[in-house]
Amino acid sequence: MNKDQIKTLQAWRDRLTRMPKEKLEVRIMTGKTPVVACVIDQRFSFTAYVPKCHSFEGPELPLLVLIHGAARDPHLGTMVDFAEKCGCVVLAPSFPCGIIDITDLYNYKALIYHDIRFDLILLSMIEQVSCIWRVRKDKFFMHGFSAGGQFCHRFFYLYPQLLLGVSIGAPGSITLPRADRPWPEGISDINEIFDMQNQPGGGHVPDFAAMAEVPVHFVVGERDTGKSALEDKVGPEAAGGRNRVERITALRDAWKELGINSVLDIVPGVGHEGGKVALQVQTFLLPLLESMAR
Repeated sequence: MNKDQIKTLQAWRDRLTRMPKEKLEVRIMTGKTPVVACVIDQRFSFTAYVPKCHSFEGPELPLLVLIHGAARDPHLGTMVDFAEKCGCVVLAPSFPCGIIDITDLYNYKALIYHDIRFDLILLSMIEQVSCIWRVRKDKFFMHGFSAGGQFCHRFFYLYPQLLLGVSIGAPGSITLPRADRPWPEGISDINEIFDMQNQPGGGHVPDFAAMAEVPVHFVVGERDTGKSALEDKVGPEAAGGRNRVERITALRDAWKELGINSVLDIVPGVGHEGGKVALQVQTFLLPLLESMAR
């Protein structure tokens, strides 16, 4: 965002600070918010859940980012009680289908699509959110399921220094830390594609030592073994396995060899159902959020 946009949003927050809580504008911007256009690119938008403990003049609250799957449902409703309990703001970006290619469904999952950098779109949304609400923007938590899990683990390769914890749910395809495969199957050309050295706070990626400092959670349903929706352009071995359970396990194991420890939850009786793994995601996040409150 440019300086004028930041000033405009901050002035709006100042007005909200002076309004009584009963004022309609304050009530609209608390709890589940309306859909808000992304300032830097209005093809994209977000919703948020702002807990009752939030004050427009109070302390900064932790931020949890939820990345939706291909159906564009971030399962925000499953996190409402959790957000109230933990006092965190939940941000749910929306990356619509049909951008540029009107038949496309999966534009965001590899972070880059034509000239769109979805990692930078997300970071601009976080900056925008921090100008409206009192949230911490320098570090945050992230969870995504299915295509959202693809986004999350690839974002982690680029920005471990920004994450307080990452929960990766049932990705259909994975980026293994292989130097002999191009992005997104591997990481051989990751620096050329993303030019991270010219991004604010950027440098050579991936930084496996920095990744090892971040709490990592993997989650997948025990019955998430269907193959029809999997993308497999390079063969089962290169893709990490025949189904989502095998692939998420392969990613966990590959990272473990690099010193990146994690927790893997394989949820009994559950298929490819993001809403049904919310308990495991919350169990992972809860102690991390509680440690921030102490």
